[in-house]
Amino acid sequence: MPHEKQTDFLVRDLLQAANINFDAEQSRIRVINEALSTASKHGTGKHGFPEFIAKSGDFIIVIEDKADNSKQGKYLNENTLLMDNSAIIDYAENGALHYAQNIISKTQFKRVFAFGCSGTTSQTLKIRPIYVTPNGYQVLKPVKDFTNFSASAILTYYETVVCQHKTVEQIELENILNRAEQLNEDLHVYGSLSNLEKPVAVSAILLALQNTDFSTEDLICDTDDTDGKKVFRAVEKYMEKVQVQPEQKKSQVLDQFRFIQNRPNLSQYNERLGKSPIRYFAEYLFSNVLTAFYYNTPEDILGRFYGEFMSYSGGDGQSLGIVLTPKHITQLFCELIDLKPTDRVFDPTCGTAGFLIAAMNTMLDQVRSEADKVKIRKNNLYGIELNEGMFSIATTNMILRGDGKSNLLCADFLKKDPTQLKEQFHFTVGLMNPPYSLAKKKETAHLSELHFISHLLDSLDDGAKCVVIVPQSTMVGKTKEDQLQKEYILARHTLEGVITLNPQTFFGVGTNPVIAVFTAHQPHPENLYAKFINFKDDGYEVAPHIGLIHTPRAEDRKKLLLECWKMNRPVTNDFMVRSTVTAQDEWLHSFYYFNEAIPTDADFERTMADYLTFEFNMITHGRGYLFNQNKTEEATI
Repeated sequence: MPHEKQTDFLVRDLLQAANINFDAEQSRIRVINEALSTASKHGTGKHGFPEFIAKSGDFIIVIEDKADNSKQGKYLNENTLLMDNSAIIDYAENGALHYAQNIISKTQFKRVFAFGCSGTTSQTLKIRPIYVTPNGYQVLKPVKDFTNFSASAILTYYETVVCQHKTVEQIELENILNRAEQLNEDLHVYGSLSNLEKPVAVSAILLALQNTDFSTEDLICDTDDTDGKKVFRAVEKYMEKVQVQPEQKKSQVLDQFRFIQNRPNLSQYNERLGKSPIRYFAEYLFSNVLTAFYYNTPEDILGRFYGEFMSYSGGDGQSLGIVLTPKHITQLFCELIDLKPTDRVFDPTCGTAGFLIAAMNTMLDQVRSEADKVKIRKNNLYGIELNEGMFSIATTNMILRGDGKSNLLCADFLKKDPTQLKEQFHFTVGLMNPPYSLAKKKETAHLSELHFISHLLDSLDDGAKCVVIVPQSTMVGKTKEDQLQKEYILARHTLEGVITLNPQTFFGVGTNPVIAVFTAHQPHPENLYAKFINFKDDGYEVAPHIGLIHTPRAEDRKKLLLECWKMNRPVTNDFMVRSTVTAQDEWLHSFYYFNEAIPTDADFERTMADYLTFEFNMITHGRGYLFNQNKTEEATI
């Protein structure tokens, strides 16, 4: 039978991992110990002994354990715990609440987190917090550990989970989405722009606003020198000022912007607005986007706008295989490989330049001199993008971030000679989110995600690090072509590991993504143990009307991931498995995972009871033949 001491040890270890200074059964805080001196769960007026007690920040933590998961909690209804003596004695959550209420009623401490815990292995352990005050209690969602209840994190958890206050990041994201929603509607109603034209128009206007010689006051609906022409000229002059080279690149971008001067309705006076639509858009972007937060966040604002504009039209670029990468993933890429200021970063499918922006910010944060910053922007960031509209957005993004646009190219990466790229540029880092699901037919097999990966690896310098985010089906490699690509990769390059991500990472897209990390031009050793991590629980959750948001757990979850990735921190197999690999394997945590927990007697008894119940039901319903019962025997039942 399971023993409660096993639960105590598990909980103790988790408290220590969260740096929570705790006491067992009694508290070093005198008033709390006095409150517990008459708090026996049996109602005898004698001393009560919760498993653990701690003070974290301004909050008290009290924990009660049970070995059996069936003793986790007893409820009167969904949010109300039954608090009679037998429930308090026999159930973890009920007992924890009992102790919390005694502390609140008899001390000055009025904010307590009571935890009911049950289970004897890391796989079966259940932890549910209950927030308790003099006015009542709130049953909260179960948690996996106590990281959000350390002194440095507990207030954030209280504000966001208990009070449901919004974090700064949530508010900022909501602001971006609200502005995108309003702008999307206005661009359609007043500008009659298509969904593909909207982010390009936004890019052009943002560039025009950088030109100090340009003012929205100059946009007066002149019928000859139209407002659209003035905006286009301002863009043209600003691109000359920042020296976008070569001339062909500047022409490619300007060609994408040219429609803003050729659409009469953008420059004509609109009675409802009291100005031309393009002046309205320029004023809106200046006051609500540019000055509000564009320079103060690593968020890829133009990329976010692009995604939002596409989603309103019933798609997000998926018809083109376009799935834009969230900010927390672009930053994670840089942290996984310890990106340094001397690295030369290459993104061959750069989209709106989200990875390049993250890489640039990471490298700039590590240097002080202006000369080093100029060098990073000028020499260390390279990108290729096939889609002309996306290329224009990426170029705009990099210009607005302070140059870094010189090494962007509008081209087809797969048509570039990888050997030539390797010898010419010596890229030390490759970052990529390739187009998805383009290899649906035999004729398009060369457009598979694995083909993009092998082509990128071949393009990098010897020993370069490569990080990609792709659908998990890529790592399965079901087709013959995919198997050949996997064999090709292992014969020439090293697979360091694969991280299975939160299925909601690309919220609304329906893609289950993974991150794969490689080392270029080092054949994969047969005895190398690659890492396979289950990071589905990354601390990000879907919020209504917003999408994926950062929760208080996210930083601690990322810290655990990075420690396991870089330092081989000991963890259970359900989080990380290390294994040798072959091309025939599915390069996923789920493929290599094995359950290291030993079944208990209770598990056996439950399984036998389920089986006997099933067998009895089948026999009584005339299906005894499933268990070698003949019809004569069935008739006697």
